[in-house]
Amino acid sequence: MEDIIKVNKLTYKYEKENVLEDIHFSVPRGAFLGLVGPNGSGKSTLLKIILGLLKLQKGEVELFGTAIEQFKDWHRIGFVSQKANSFNSGFPATVYEVVSSGLTKKVGLFKRHKDADKEKIRAAIDSVGLTEKIGSNIGELSGGQQQRVFIARALVSDPDLLILDEPTVGVDAKNVQSFYEMLTELNQDRGITLILVTHDIGTITDKVTHVACLNKHMHFHGDTEEFEKQNMSDLYGHDVQVLMHQHDHHHHHVHHHGGENR
Repeated sequence: MEDIIKVNKLTYKYEKENVLEDIHFSVPRGAFLGLVGPNGSGKSTLLKIILGLLKLQKGEVELFGTAIEQFKDWHRIGFVSQKANSFNSGFPATVYEVVSSGLTKKVGLFKRHKDADKEKIRAAIDSVGLTEKIGSNIGELSGGQQQRVFIARALVSDPDLLILDEPTVGVDAKNVQSFYEMLTELNQDRGITLILVTHDIGTITDKVTHVACLNKHMHFHGDTEEFEKQNMSDLYGHDVQVLMHQHDHHHHHVHHHGGENR
């Protein structure tokens, strides 16, 4: 199985402090990887480096077998940020319009293929289960539905890899389950490699194929079966309290604030 991301000896510092230290990390094609770690563990820095938003300082990153400095095929990587679902209800765009904006980068290539575009947009919306909302204003949707719209927007350019940053924040508990089922389908049926950044390691171990635990260093990186044999406190030393505390807090957050994003 080829690795579509390879990170080797990566160290990154802001001012004088290392946020990431000697990271070795790889993602095999077809994996569904859960990336976990407490706040401030370097997760978003690692993502920004992989997405080409921060320049390498020390170490190597390869995407699809190409050194990141030479990598040009950014359309192969879809990204859904955590802020994606913070739309206010007055935002004047329909589901169709938001998803179609995922194609703009390619407009040059597609000038002749208007129908093919429409087909792609509808197929992306369908694959996240929102066909009946295609003409709805995005502001009228629930938090979980909005998050699906942004996944469809990322899917419309046919990525090989989809990176999701804390996608279930603001999604109420009963919808989280079907949200993960949808991701599993994208992974298994469409063969898209997924990286899911999450606090919620408890809920995802039965969904993901691989787990990476980051806290400045990579404390664990392997398949889910190996991960389940680990003793949590070995993984993080004393940080495990922090992780679990946030995990509980996050659950409160989901139950109490689930309705706010409607």
